[in-house]
Amino acid sequence: MSLQQFKVLTFDVVGTLIDFEGGMLDYLHDAAPNAGVTDDDFLAAYRKARADGKTGWYPDDLVRVWHVLAPQLGLPDSDALAQGLRDSVSRWPAFPDSVEALKRLKKYFKLVTMTNAQAWALAHFDKTLGSPFDMLLSCDEAMCEKPDPRYFAYARGRYEGAWGYKQSDNLHVAQSQYHDIGVAKSLGLKTCWIERRHAQEGFGGTIEVPAITTPDYHFHTLAELADAVEAGVLIFRAL
Repeated sequence: MSLQQFKVLTFDVVGTLIDFEGGMLDYLHDAAPNAGVTDDDFLAAYRKARADGKTGWYPDDLVRVWHVLAPQLGLPDSDALAQGLRDSVSRWPAFPDSVEALKRLKKYFKLVTMTNAQAWALAHFDKTLGSPFDMLLSCDEAMCEKPDPRYFAYARGRYEGAWGYKQSDNLHVAQSQYHDIGVAKSLGLKTCWIERRHAQEGFGGTIEVPAITTPDYHFHTLAELADAVEAGVLIFRAL
């Protein structure tokens, strides 16, 4: 199966292109430098809070999450600190390979976001990533969050309407098995798993799944995907 068959790459953003774990931990260390909580314990507690069925739109929901985590982990708690976690998204970094890899991929594909972040946060992420996208889709625009199949249907309608491409022209690129790879595969989409935590144990801040869905493509970094695309182009041109 050649990567050259695709015309549109849809991207999860938070966790795939933007290092939300690193961004939150940077905020934690700044906001509560004397806290005794480990990074792994913070991420595990965050993961549970985000899966407790009381969530709101992301990342506004981080205000609630801080108030949930603070008493559990012995962190200082205030409205200002909770709001600070929410506002820290503007400073969350891109993964080291994201910006350059997106530039490379943009030469061959239309790039579309499919993020569970609200539009205000996506605007920050887009700027951090060098504004490479041809279409920006956010959860508040889709009026749902992944893994809701309606988000995938909404995205398909948008890129079909804009460019005439079909689902078979789309490769969905993401790191979350829970939010993206499992549901996309079940809907018949081709999937590319960017396993950002391949060298780490556990699921970090991402909701865990009972079993790993086998993707159509599997890389550890976005740069590896860009390498594979460019290698395929060179082979095609040599034929």
